[in-house]
Amino acid sequence: MKKVLAAAFAAVFLAFAPQAQAQTPPNVLVIGQIAEPKSLDPQAVTAVNDFRILVNLYDGLVRYKDGTLEVEPSLAESWTISDDGKSYTFKLREGVTFHDGSPFNAEAVKFNFDRMLKEDHPYHDTGPFPLSFFFSTVEEVVADDETTVTFKLSAPYAPFLSNLAYPTGLIVSPEAVKQHGKDFGRNPSGTGAYKFGEWDANAKMVAVRNEDYWDGAPDLEALIFRPITDANTRIAEMLSGGLDVMVEVPPDSLQQFKSDESFTVLEQAGPHVWFLILNAKEAPFNNKAARQAANYAINKKALVENILQGTAEVAAGPTPPAFAWAYNEGLEPYPYDPEKAKELLKEAGYNGEEITFYVTEGGSGMLDPVAMGTAIQADLQAVGMNVKIETYEWNTFLGKVNPGLEGKAAMAEMAWMTNDPDTLPFLALRTEAMPDKGGFNSGYYSNAKVDELLEKARQVTDQDERAALYKEMQEIVQEDAPWVFVANWKQNAVTKASVEGFKLQPSFFLMLQDVKKPQ
Repeated sequence: MKKVLAAAFAAVFLAFAPQAQAQTPPNVLVIGQIAEPKSLDPQAVTAVNDFRILVNLYDGLVRYKDGTLEVEPSLAESWTISDDGKSYTFKLREGVTFHDGSPFNAEAVKFNFDRMLKEDHPYHDTGPFPLSFFFSTVEEVVADDETTVTFKLSAPYAPFLSNLAYPTGLIVSPEAVKQHGKDFGRNPSGTGAYKFGEWDANAKMVAVRNEDYWDGAPDLEALIFRPITDANTRIAEMLSGGLDVMVEVPPDSLQQFKSDESFTVLEQAGPHVWFLILNAKEAPFNNKAARQAANYAINKKALVENILQGTAEVAAGPTPPAFAWAYNEGLEPYPYDPEKAKELLKEAGYNGEEITFYVTEGGSGMLDPVAMGTAIQADLQAVGMNVKIETYEWNTFLGKVNPGLEGKAAMAEMAWMTNDPDTLPFLALRTEAMPDKGGFNSGYYSNAKVDELLEKARQVTDQDERAALYKEMQEIVQEDAPWVFVANWKQNAVTKASVEGFKLQPSFFLMLQDVKKPQ
């Protein structure tokens, strides 16, 4: 292990040594990320930027099958579900150890979920655990024996396996948590294909090959994740040879990389929605006609073609088409119809009152938010809406939006990338998901039928029945227009042409175990 770390750190040094033409070290993959990770504790973070690192350091009981959002075995070899849908029993893989040498077993699984879900757990204070509600139906985790663990749920919960495959369900070493406490996020230990090596704040995070990985040691000696927040700087680094992989390429630069044989450009649709939250509690958007007017007023096709340059598709509703089985193909996007928008505003009694619009400078999946916000403002003003933009840095923006828009703003940009058709509507459209109840329904939308459909959809295990419920929900939500449905993003990345085996996943994660970098 010491030799591997020494070699990796020597390679890192070479990668950042002054050179006329920056080059990445041999057999080490350098990835340009959009931001510094918040933490390397998978149960303490929410950002896709962080998840892209974590899925290479940790495993979950299950994982998404390559190229899909379907679940397959990982640390669990198999599982059974009780007839009432309230008990999941997993048979665990034997002989797996954490990077710190401690054993992976049923007690380790129990520790992970008890730490998240039980406030009286001795290591609950190593949180907070913002996505622990993914497992809110878990009443008890039982270590039946060394290699068998059972989750007992309070009610049937159809998204349970999908949520286990999400990074919140990744399994951390209990011994490392006990050793490092609240500093575990800077000293991670999992069972993944790569081990934590070094974290130099705002410069790089290094992960080195796990020679003993249960699913086969990766080819690459190490990964270097570099946080480069400025898109132009990331592009310059990629063009100069300082990066092997760059994620979230700005639309303006895609063609430049596509026309250069030194690079490979990858694009793929994923479960992403870019939308505007409308404050349904206060005028003007407490009136459905005004909310519909905003949907008609915005030329979403122009946004997608001109600003996003074809890197997204116009959204029709709250569910991304990437969830093919649950997506309502019968829905058509609101057409661009300024005259219809004017009629609806008149019907709503809108008289030119000022509308505050929160825009962010950037954030994962936010799709050129300043340019998008400016164009949206112009479209709304063209139909008589008096829109004032307030722009904030991402974390400040979330601090204003997530607690709710009441008394502050009439609308705000937002983007979600999710793993299951349940997640976004359940967390952001239910009455019980308003901010004062701990959810993300920052616009205070409430429809009893939508609540009923969402509650039922997460309890039925038959996928066709679930799909019918989600499709009905989409029809109601589109008609109610609590959001302006803008775009579904086609994620992208660029690699050096010499990189082999790199794929984009519909989860938006970077699975790098099978990537090679021949010399």
